[in-house]
Amino acid sequence: MLVRSGFVIAVFAAMLSVASAQTPTDPTGIWLTQAGDAKVRVSKCRGGICGVVVWLRNPIDPATGRPAVDDKNRNPALSKRPMIGLPLFHGMSQTDSNKWSGTIYNADDGNSYASNVSVASPGALRVEGCVGALCSGEVWTRSHR
Repeated sequence: MLVRSGFVIAVFAAMLSVASAQTPTDPTGIWLTQAGDAKVRVSKCRGGICGVVVWLRNPIDPATGRPAVDDKNRNPALSKRPMIGLPLFHGMSQTDSNKWSGTIYNADDGNSYASNVSVASPGALRVEGCVGALCSGEVWTRSHR
């Protein structure tokens, strides 16, 4: 009986290791950008996903001594928006079992780009921005806070 219990435990442990090796396709959570300068909360919304800046490495603009704002935005009505709380993903709808497509806003240059987001692994989110057929991307890492 003890040998049989040991066998059952070994099989159960093997099943758990296989299950943990599978890549979940849930993009929700908080992600640290590749540069490590911002964290983005990805959540489900409007049948797709949304992404909002929730943390900045440098939340205070050294030039003004005030909280950082979206000063690269060409629209004067939007250029005073605080960076914390800034929405980055727009119209991101699921296009495949592990892919969302829409538009991403790049606060570094004030432009929006066609975008694709996919979960590369449990701790990695692949985020791409595209201009025409040319796409470039980076990998964000899951943050536990």
